[in-house]
Amino acid sequence: MKRRQFFSHTAVGAASAATLAACGSATDTGGAGATLPTVRWKMATSWPTSLDTIFGGAQTVCDRVAQMTDGRFTITPYAAGEVVPATEVLDAVQGATVEVGHTASYYYIGKNPALAFATSIPFGLNAQQQNAWLYHGGGLEAMQRIYADFNVISFPAGNTGTQMGGWFKREIKTTSDLNGLKMRIPGLGGKVMNRLGVNAQVIPGGEIFLALERGAIDAAEWVGPYDDEKLGLHKAAKFYYYPGWWEPGATLDVLINLGKWNGLPTEYQEVFKTAAKEANLNMLAQYDARNGAALKRLVDEGVTLTPYSQEILAAAQKASIELLEENANEDGIFKEVYEQWKGFRDEIYQWNRTNELSFANFVTTPTQ
Repeated sequence: MKRRQFFSHTAVGAASAATLAACGSATDTGGAGATLPTVRWKMATSWPTSLDTIFGGAQTVCDRVAQMTDGRFTITPYAAGEVVPATEVLDAVQGATVEVGHTASYYYIGKNPALAFATSIPFGLNAQQQNAWLYHGGGLEAMQRIYADFNVISFPAGNTGTQMGGWFKREIKTTSDLNGLKMRIPGLGGKVMNRLGVNAQVIPGGEIFLALERGAIDAAEWVGPYDDEKLGLHKAAKFYYYPGWWEPGATLDVLINLGKWNGLPTEYQEVFKTAAKEANLNMLAQYDARNGAALKRLVDEGVTLTPYSQEILAAAQKASIELLEENANEDGIFKEVYEQWKGFRDEIYQWNRTNELSFANFVTTPTQ
C-alpha cells in the first residue's frame, strides 16, 4: 500500500438504515425514542477458558455489552479451537465467519509486520506507556488504518503487563546456550530469538504444556506466574527467567468485521468501545493483583527463578533494534508507524525517568 493510501483509510463508515435492519429484529430503528435492534454476535478467541484472566478479557467485553444494552446486544465468546484455531481469529473476523474476535495482533505479522505494534515491541513500551500511545499518541488510529485493509476495526481489550521471560529445561547463561533451542515464542520476539540461534515456534496456549513436557520444544513463554501455573509449565521445566523483554506491555485486541461494525447503531458502537476499554484496564489490574502470589507458590515448589544475563539482554536488544530498522527499510507502512512510535517512546521514556523510575528505584531498594 502506498503511503498516501495508508493515511487516507477510514476505519469507520456511516451505517445505513438497511444495514441496521440486517443486524437483527427491531420494531423501529429511527427517530427519537426509537427501539434499538436486537443483535446476536459470536466472538472467536485465541484462549482456553481455563485461563480465566486472559479469556476473562473477552468475557468482560461480552458481559458489559449485554448489561449496558439490557440484553439487546449480546456476544457469545468461544474458546480457541471451538470455532477456529487460536491463531486464525483474524481470518475468521475478516471473512465474517464470526463478527468479532479477541486475540493478539502480533500473531498476524506475516500478513503485515506493523501489526506487532498493536501488541508489543521488544524493549518497547510497558503497559501504561502502551495505553498512552494507543489512546492519546496516535497508536490506535495507526492500527485501525492497517486493519481496515483486512475489513476489520480493532480496539485494545486487555493488557498482561510486563511478562516473564519463559521456562527452560536447562540453564541459559550466555548467548551460546540459546543456540539450537526450540522455543515457543511468537511475534517479533520470536524473530529476535531466531537471530540469537533459537528455533522459534508459535504454539497456542492450550498446547504449550504437552509440547514442553514431551520434548517437542526445549523452552516456552506464555504470560506470567498466574497463567503459567494454571498451564502447569513448572511441571515440565524448572528454570524460570525474567524479564520478558519481548513483551514489556502486551496488549490484546478485539477485532470486529468492519461491515458488521458499520451496521451497528451509534449507541451500540459506543457501548462496545466502553466495554473494550474496561476489559483493557481490568485485565492488567487482575494480573498485577494475582501474579505476585502465584510466583511465590512456584518458587516454594522448587522453581529456579533467575534473571537473564546482561550478555543475553544486550544481545537481544541489539538484535531487536536491527530487526526494527530492517523492517522499516523494507516496508513503508512499518516505517511510518515505527517512526511515529519511536518518537513517542523517546518522549515518554524521558518523562518516566523523571517521575516513575526515580520513585520506583527509591521505594524498591532495600533499606539497611
